[in-house]
Amino acid sequence: MLRKILLPTILAILAYGFWISPDFKVIAAGVSIFLFGMLALEEGFKAFSGGTLEKILQKSTNKLYKSIGFGFITTAIMQSSSLVSVLTISFLGAGLIGLTQGVGIILGANIGTTTGAWLMAGFGLKVKISAYAMPLLVFGVILIFQKSKSLKGIGYIFAGLGFLFLGIHYMKEGFEAFKEAVDISNFAVSGFKGLLIFLGIGILATIVMQSSHATIVLILAALSVGQINYENALALTIGANIGTTVTAVLGSLSSNIEGKRLAGAHFIFNMITAFIAVIIIQQMMYTVDIISNFIGIAEDNYTLKLAVFDSIFKIMGVLLFIPFVDKLVSFLNRTLKSAIKKPDASLDNAKYLNNSALELPSTSMIAIIRETKHLYQNAFEIITHGLNLKTSSILSSMPLEKAIIDLYNISAIDIDMFYKNKIKGIYGEILDFSANAQSDMSPKDIERLYKLKLANRDLVEAIKDTKHLQKNLFKYSNHQNVHIKKEYNRIRQDLAELLRNLNNIANSKEEDVILLLLSKSKVHTEKYDILANGTLDNLIRQGVITNKMATSLMNDSNYAYNISKNLTDMAEIIFIDNSSILNVEMKINDDDIDSILSKKDK
Repeated sequence: MLRKILLPTILAILAYGFWISPDFKVIAAGVSIFLFGMLALEEGFKAFSGGTLEKILQKSTNKLYKSIGFGFITTAIMQSSSLVSVLTISFLGAGLIGLTQGVGIILGANIGTTTGAWLMAGFGLKVKISAYAMPLLVFGVILIFQKSKSLKGIGYIFAGLGFLFLGIHYMKEGFEAFKEAVDISNFAVSGFKGLLIFLGIGILATIVMQSSHATIVLILAALSVGQINYENALALTIGANIGTTVTAVLGSLSSNIEGKRLAGAHFIFNMITAFIAVIIIQQMMYTVDIISNFIGIAEDNYTLKLAVFDSIFKIMGVLLFIPFVDKLVSFLNRTLKSAIKKPDASLDNAKYLNNSALELPSTSMIAIIRETKHLYQNAFEIITHGLNLKTSSILSSMPLEKAIIDLYNISAIDIDMFYKNKIKGIYGEILDFSANAQSDMSPKDIERLYKLKLANRDLVEAIKDTKHLQKNLFKYSNHQNVHIKKEYNRIRQDLAELLRNLNNIANSKEEDVILLLLSKSKVHTEKYDILANGTLDNLIRQGVITNKMATSLMNDSNYAYNISKNLTDMAEIIFIDNSSILNVEMKINDDDIDSILSKKDK
């Protein structure tokens, strides 16, 4: 509702401004070009976020001070705290970092935004910056039209910088021309009243432009030509810091609960630091004067003094909050809880799939992999209980001969019910999420995504085969015919061994161990095919089972074979790094399996 009212109001104000003053058009165009430059810059850096940035993020956020450092450095380089926020929320959504690390990154990004003020005050206002804009735009546009993703990324960065410089130039020129017609400095208000008025203007300007960075640049441009006084500029800067939290909160409305908590942390941090800054504004101004004199800034160089104030203001806030980060995170976890309430405790939902993870192809892929592993855990439990085995027995070191005797239940479980509650919904969400994620992925990522969808299908098929197998498994596992009983318990034992191997694969971090266990599972699957090894023919020739039993055993053996094959195919996709050299060297194929089995037969 607020956005529906806000947009027409902004358009009406702009139209009125264009009508009464041609110079206002120049300022507005400068702001627009600057904001477009920020969008292009973000697009450029996103092109390089498909691996390197994520690896650095994971390694750089295990400590709070590292998270703050990462936030500062990336924001200083990219000149975009919003892009850093998007990355942070994406990684939170994918479950790769915790809320504490996310808060640390936001704190660091807050300090990182001060570098923009220093660049603007120290460089952008002292040289004809538009001279640098034109070459950057020319090279940027040429590179954007190239096929290479990296070249496109560099092109967007060049074009973004070019538009930023051009926007700063027009803002400065616009204010200088505007001053000849209307001197805004005549509307300056001193004292606490002026502080509150310009604080509100700073908040409103940032909400409209959706960028505190653009607001600060606009303040510096106006200050450099004397259109606003120094005290009012300080109030505008504090207001911009509050305004950026409003945009963060609005942006989090479509995010998952972790994104909302991060926006909540951002809001609390900026509001409290702004309140403290308003209370001690005189002391801060005195500190700015001392530091400015010490580093050689002229007494009347208000643009650089504003940059000093911005740095003191934001660094002070971070230092004040560091001791309370854990308490803030606990408060947010208690206060902001997931709105999703399960109507039935037996139902399970997707854990890692959310819109925030869709922001980047890499986090989309990670979320799908983690959700597939979640689906596997549910499937593991259903298949184990469907075979009338206890999960605790499979996960233990209990001999398999004893594990198949330690029954889960005296009657068959309702696999259809378990499938509906623990598989169907998650499987559907994975497919929907994959379809949305695919649009921004490279051909290589799409190929990987296709394999992941196959892995999910394999899990579903394994459950369906378990359902078909279950009926005769219960019937013949305790049959008076010892021969058919033995064969069905052998099927259960073989599948129990496979499930134990899969559990070891899922929990191992040693790649060579995973590959050896997977190879063992593949050989195991082929070895116990009763049609291939002649077991069924021998039983029929000896006349120890009936034709009906033979038919059931043949069909059920095929179900067991399919379960084994689907589960091993799934494990090969989700538990192995297919790009690894070790995987290429050790990977076992069908010819290798045949060779191993033929040697054993001899």
